[in-house]
Amino acid sequence: MSVAPLAEPEVLVPASEEEAIAAFGDGTGVTVLGGGTILMPELAAGRLKPEKTILLARAGLDEWRDEGGTTRIGAAVSVGALVDAPEPLASAARHVADYEVRSQGTLGGNLCAGPGRGFPRGDLQAPLIALDAYVRSAGAGGERTEPVERFLSTSPGNRLVVQVEFETRDRLGGWAALERPHAHSYTALSVAATISPSGSDLRVACSGAGPYAVRLRSVEQGGLDGDPGEALRDVHLTDDALASAWYRERMLPVLVGRVLSQLKEAG
Repeated sequence: MSVAPLAEPEVLVPASEEEAIAAFGDGTGVTVLGGGTILMPELAAGRLKPEKTILLARAGLDEWRDEGGTTRIGAAVSVGALVDAPEPLASAARHVADYEVRSQGTLGGNLCAGPGRGFPRGDLQAPLIALDAYVRSAGAGGERTEPVERFLSTSPGNRLVVQVEFETRDRLGGWAALERPHAHSYTALSVAATISPSGSDLRVACSGAGPYAVRLRSVEQGGLDGDPGEALRDVHLTDDALASAWYRERMLPVLVGRVLSQLKEAG
């Protein structure tokens, strides 16, 4: 019996944004490795066997620029660096897992992160929705720039995140979470919100209430004095290793109420 040798996976290390986009192509059979906090355990356990792996460490996607009233953050900027970002992104970044994960994990990886094996991920998704952020990505159909909210609803794992941007404007931010200190400090549920100093344009979003973060439009319609329980209209809660749907149903209005109170106190 002859045994065919296993094919070695292709590993690419692009030296620029353009090279990274070209290497990614339409994303078929490609695994993108930023900080590796999500993918390395999968690779080590043999659960993930990519045909092609792209390492972003040298692709120049770790730049952060504030210019012309717009903040632009590269996909490879670490979660730890985002503690200096505007609220509520800073608070969310500060509470992602532990120091090791924050120093290695990247904005792009967290943005694309769907639920893990028994727990939610993607803590930065809700703050980015609250900031009305846009994401520039590449993949099938070429490059596109769209709201984070829309990006998350269209298979984000099939796109290469290049950059996230949002207006650098004077907004108040709030953030609250249900954390699990005994479970590597993973966040079971979190709520983020922003509002203009005049009290208009309230934006509220939630992470941990589904595969990806969702915008809580029912809460927005009620304003700062609305019923936090309206948040339950916008989510489909499930059980996982960190919390049951029953518990999330009871905690979500509490977190929304805390965030709305933060915004009122800040104003």
